[in-house]
Amino acid sequence: MVFEPTLSGRLGTFLSRLSYNDLSESQVCKLKIYFLDWLGSAIAGKEGKPVQIILDVIRDLGGTPESTIIATQSYGNCLMAALVNGASSHMVEMDDLHRESILHPAAPIISAVLALAEREKASGADLLLAIAVGYEAAIRVAVGVGPSHYRFWHTTATCGTFGAAAGAARLLGLDEEQTISAYGSAGTQAGGLWEFLTNNAMSKQLHTGKAALNGLLSALLAQRGFTGARKILEGEKGFFKATSIDFDGAKSLADLGKEFYFERNSIKYHASCGHTHSAIDAVLQATQGAALAPEDVKSVSVSVYQGSLDLLADIEPKNTYLAKFNLPFCIASALMFGHADLTAFSTERIRNPEMTRMMQKIRIKSDPELSAMYPRKWPARVEIVKRSGERLTGFVTHPKGDPENPLSESEVIGKFKTLTRGLIDDDWAERLCERALSLDKISDVSTFFTR
Repeated sequence: MVFEPTLSGRLGTFLSRLSYNDLSESQVCKLKIYFLDWLGSAIAGKEGKPVQIILDVIRDLGGTPESTIIATQSYGNCLMAALVNGASSHMVEMDDLHRESILHPAAPIISAVLALAEREKASGADLLLAIAVGYEAAIRVAVGVGPSHYRFWHTTATCGTFGAAAGAARLLGLDEEQTISAYGSAGTQAGGLWEFLTNNAMSKQLHTGKAALNGLLSALLAQRGFTGARKILEGEKGFFKATSIDFDGAKSLADLGKEFYFERNSIKYHASCGHTHSAIDAVLQATQGAALAPEDVKSVSVSVYQGSLDLLADIEPKNTYLAKFNLPFCIASALMFGHADLTAFSTERIRNPEMTRMMQKIRIKSDPELSAMYPRKWPARVEIVKRSGERLTGFVTHPKGDPENPLSESEVIGKFKTLTRGLIDDDWAERLCERALSLDKISDVSTFFTR
């Protein structure tokens, strides 16, 4: 039977034919960095309450021990491992970010493909290829669905499901028709609404965990002949029309085979929502990292793009997690302490009256000029007026960690060790770094966590 080409088909055909040899040495190096960065976040998030609750549930379910559950260094079936690892790697808000697609690729995609790679005893090279395919699929779907999708839908959850399915399909060696079916099943399961932010529900970790599980499940079903919608993206009742008002399927295919969008991935430097990073860096640029007390500051004016306010404007820092989504809190942390790392988001800091005083001096507004740059750039402009009358200014379009302002390999290793300190011993952390950065040389990924 001959079918007309579909958007899913054209994307699936290209990605199902991609080989490890098609990747450059530079691209492979980036993929290993993404893996190491994901692993640090997965370990760092293992004690989070949402992760512990998910763990309690899957312990009761049992299953064949196939894949590593990083939070406990135990084994579960591949679907459950993908679920837990997807949740834990998104817990501390330090996982990677692709700006243009407004997507955190690693949590749903690497969680899915690593679980499958362990079960299949795949090589490190095969795993890296699956990561590349998963990232490329998710990013291209997210670029195509458009920024309006993000107003209601958590792109990491929705488009991440497509990426998890694509990476798993490639690892399983599915043909083009099976890959299209995997996309179809992924798309019909894609979900994740932002409403949870209004009352600090635990849904964000469920989003990434289920995206990993659902994408992997979609590929496993397709392998056995389970069919999915052929036009899941562009169909009249498909993903684009159901979840967006500014979708453009052509963007999903632009420069396909000529440019890999996953190369423009960002590694997060601050322990907060990515929409706060430019403002944080603009403050640090203005102050040159020097700490200021509330009595030193008369006013702080911050201009940002509207997309950040659409998500963050109504978030109150009621606890350590919501503080990561509160712009005034993150800006005040940068002003008073010269950073917004994991230590910034503590109950003590939230209750600090000095922090409250500083936050009251901060005024945030949307700037049309900055909004026009989004989502290609996530810019912020800051003006600090000191009591002395001195004015300090900062303007950032590419915060630290963006591909235009990247972390070095040694900085990524340092981030990993900081995230995992006290959770695993130093020798094990060192060995995991070495293994992650030599992933392309590992013949059997199921041995990766063997001590």
